[in-house]
Amino acid sequence: MIVLQLLPNALALGAAYALVALGFVLVLNAAGAVNFAHGDGVMLGGVASVVLATAFGPSLPLFVLLPGVMLCGAAVGLVVAAAGFLPLRDRPPASVFVATIALAAVFEQSATAFFGPEPRSAPALWQGASPTIGGIVVDGQALAMTGVALAALAGVWLLLERTQLGRRFRAVAQDRDMARAIGIRATPMIVAAFALGGGLAGLAGALLGHSYLVVSGNGAGYMLKAYVAVVIGGWGSVPGALAGALLIALFETGVSAAISPVWAQASLYVAVLGVLLLRPQGLFGEPAGRRT
Repeated sequence: MIVLQLLPNALALGAAYALVALGFVLVLNAAGAVNFAHGDGVMLGGVASVVLATAFGPSLPLFVLLPGVMLCGAAVGLVVAAAGFLPLRDRPPASVFVATIALAAVFEQSATAFFGPEPRSAPALWQGASPTIGGIVVDGQALAMTGVALAALAGVWLLLERTQLGRRFRAVAQDRDMARAIGIRATPMIVAAFALGGGLAGLAGALLGHSYLVVSGNGAGYMLKAYVAVVIGGWGSVPGALAGALLIALFETGVSAAISPVWAQASLYVAVLGVLLLRPQGLFGEPAGRRT
């Protein structure tokens, strides 16, 4: 009974983490660089949802605000591309790492200065009574979070697999030099990846902001979760990142209910160390010697 009650919350958290991990992997594959400001994009998505709700009325459903939140997230992604990647793309990779870390600090301090350090609650997706399924009361907010996240993930899949833009993006991600050789402009695709990744991060921040609150200092934690999901799933693997995000959420929810949230965080990183020792390439990654 307890497992059935916890499962919707775990799936909702995993779906939100999957949005964060997918945005992270899209930028990683397209740009070949790690965006360490990605977690702060999640935090700023939560901030945007609170600000928009305050501006247009707290009774307005979050569904109505989500397009605006995603646009704000995309704008954050474009700022990272313009300031942290494009001017440094021909420099050593460490330059981009340091630049995006610096941008993350700027985002966090700016949010603290203008938004304040105290936790805020984003608007709820579900405003009615929680439904009862099979005699078990299911959290309506969790169901709504899962539905919105799955719809966004399906939309990105359709974009990448069923459109010409998606084919160009995948070509750039697979082999940037070959893509340029056949006439695909890599830079617009990379900038689009930053915008799409930022939009997904902003959406995740809005979804997480009601149940888990919006705190200006949470960006680093979200960044770490995305990084861990990619490590567990396999570096650069989109299915692996999604699976890693779901595993993190199931693990956190189960350990938090059985022991405590503090031990859930500590044991998660111990489990990650175990994965790195037993399968360094991740669950869906290939061993280095088999990569072409």
